[in-house]
Amino acid sequence: MKQMSEEMRTGSAKRWGPLWGARASAWAEVEDRQLPTYEEAIHRVGIGAGMRVLDVGCGTGRFLQAAADVGADAWGLDASEELLEIARDRVPAADLSLGDMQALPYAEDTFDVVTGFNSFFFASDLESALREAGRVARSGAAVVIQVWGRPEHCELGAIKSAVAPFMPAPQPGAPKPLELWSQGVLEALATGAGLEPDFAFDSHWAFEFEDAASALRCLMSPGINEIAVRASGEDRVAAAIAAAIEPFRTASGGYRLENEWHYLVARAQ
Repeated sequence: MKQMSEEMRTGSAKRWGPLWGARASAWAEVEDRQLPTYEEAIHRVGIGAGMRVLDVGCGTGRFLQAAADVGADAWGLDASEELLEIARDRVPAADLSLGDMQALPYAEDTFDVVTGFNSFFFASDLESALREAGRVARSGAAVVIQVWGRPEHCELGAIKSAVAPFMPAPQPGAPKPLELWSQGVLEALATGAGLEPDFAFDSHWAFEFEDAASALRCLMSPGINEIAVRASGEDRVAAAIAAAIEPFRTASGGYRLENEWHYLVARAQ
């Protein structure tokens, strides 16, 4: 398995790697709950035996495990060594690399499918990351770009709102985040990166947690929430998240949060 040296983790990866790796085992639990996202992509794109599949921002390897289960040849790149350690255990046959999505360590025309599940928008230049994905994909290969869906259909937005007051103040002049779920936004970014948009779709499913401890452990694990923890303290952030999920408590004492995901499948040229 290929392992990139720490020096090769550049750009946005240097920032995000330590944040996402801070609670790696808890994030692995979250990825397990995201299996419907991965299965939907595998079905829609037709990933199967003998296909070379690269997952950009592969995390703990749950998608790669699902792809390998249908016979694909799995490759993955992530900014966090801690997440990759779990991925190596999950998918021993996968070729995994530590690196940055804006400088993929692969030759042109290598992969039959390139995916990015809630990952490409963490690049300091999203269009550049998509251009890299297209570079390493074979002509006509699918590049799967998955992002959050419409805010009104994402109950996890309550967590984002709860954590927002504990985040550092944005840099002066920082651009407003793009509404990537809106019609035409991902298509324009993909086109600018030299990809050809093919089709878009949405999927819906719920995050479910058996109790408050499980919910809090998982919902504290995203790298974006780790920023708030380091800025304002773990106890304050945890208390805010615990309060935010109370409206989603089920009769059994667990929690269920319904969400939507938006996908664009583009083609490499």
